[in-house]
Amino acid sequence: MGIKTHQLTVLVLFLSLPLTAPLTHAASKLELDTRSAATLQTLFDKEPAARDLANKAAGMLIFPRIIKAGIGVGGEIGEGVLSIGGQNAAYYRVTSLSVGFQLGGQAKSEVLMFMTNDALRQFRESDGWEAGVDGSVAVVEFGVGKEIDTNSIRDPIIGFIFSNKGLMYNLSLEGSKFWKINK
Repeated sequence: MGIKTHQLTVLVLFLSLPLTAPLTHAASKLELDTRSAATLQTLFDKEPAARDLANKAAGMLIFPRIIKAGIGVGGEIGEGVLSIGGQNAAYYRVTSLSVGFQLGGQAKSEVLMFMTNDALRQFRESDGWEAGVDGSVAVVEFGVGKEIDTNSIRDPIIGFIFSNKGLMYNLSLEGSKFWKINK
């Protein structure tokens, strides 16, 4: 390993430490409930049309913080809450693994809205649901002058990715796998 490669590796590891430190302990049920409610409010504040979609949704999967890091091989992990009818019904973990050109780390928030009862049922009955394989997720982009028309969105699952922080940028859910966990 050359000097410059070594220096770059050390720099990336040093910069990603603040992102990975929260993973040293799993959040409690109360922490996840509180963070998920705050994350949903942040989404509604950033994009008021998301509230209209949430009111139409059969259920929502809310991940307050997902950490992604990679140097050639990358991974992501986070914990969240499945909310149905305004009540927290279950808890989930999201994981993914990626290989290819990547360097850095990021933290982000995600909210998946299940717009049909069938999409929600298929998600809940799965043993490890994978985005892009078990169901397609339409990622809604906002914050760049775009307006969301809640009447024209017909996808069964809608995803919002926001509050990105870090040196890696990714707006994809492809390959993310969701697992039910006990809290």
